[in-house]
Amino acid sequence: MNLGLGQTIGGRYSILTLLGQGGFGTTFIAHDKHLPGNSHCVVKQLKPQSTDLLTLETARRLFDTEAKVLHQLGTHDQIPQLFAYFEENQEFYLVQELIEGNDLSNEIIPGKQLPEEQVISLLQDILKVLEYVHKQNVIHRDINPRNLIRRKPDNQLILIDFGAVKQVTTQVVKGGKTSFTIAIGTPGYRPSEQANGSPKLSSDIYAVGMVGIQALTGLIPEQIQTDSETGEISWLESLSTRPELVDLLDKMVR
Repeated sequence: MNLGLGQTIGGRYSILTLLGQGGFGTTFIAHDKHLPGNSHCVVKQLKPQSTDLLTLETARRLFDTEAKVLHQLGTHDQIPQLFAYFEENQEFYLVQELIEGNDLSNEIIPGKQLPEEQVISLLQDILKVLEYVHKQNVIHRDINPRNLIRRKPDNQLILIDFGAVKQVTTQVVKGGKTSFTIAIGTPGYRPSEQANGSPKLSSDIYAVGMVGIQALTGLIPEQIQTDSETGEISWLESLSTRPELVDLLDKMVR
């Protein structure tokens, strides 16, 4: 069903505003009627692309797995907590902590080169939370400036929107086997193996490297050249950056 403003789902979450819409589902800000005051949260509605029994059963199994992963990850201070997950009318819902703040696209602006020290500090912040995610054997799959929020008022960097949950709607069942139909992630931050549907832990490292290069150069990923012979990112023409940082970023996006 298409949720409207003011509708209540799960018996307690009243929809306030639409936050975002994509091929994988819809995200809303909601009010939790079971808690006092203005208890706001994020509700993600995930729609399986088909409602036949086999697809629904697969989606349900994946959804349960992903919800458990999100619940486990949400114990980290830089990852939103999962408050609830449930199924209603053959659609799946995740309820997560609402993070107040601005995403990194407010800091990493096209045409603006950030100082090296700021870029190093940014990379350290992102890699700190990513180390925790990877220790849980989880691949985020969609690291980009819009999925990194500076939380108010403490300025802590929060990693949101785990691509893993998007698997629920992108898996298709063929002869009892599941396969991916859509490459998850954002073009420009997604390495070739992920675009081909086989993401690795290192795919996230590539995405962080691209964020770092973007911050340092002021170029958006589409403007960054690749070497026609090797296919490697070629980004250094106009910069005098310290060699250690160049080597690090080159290694991340190799």
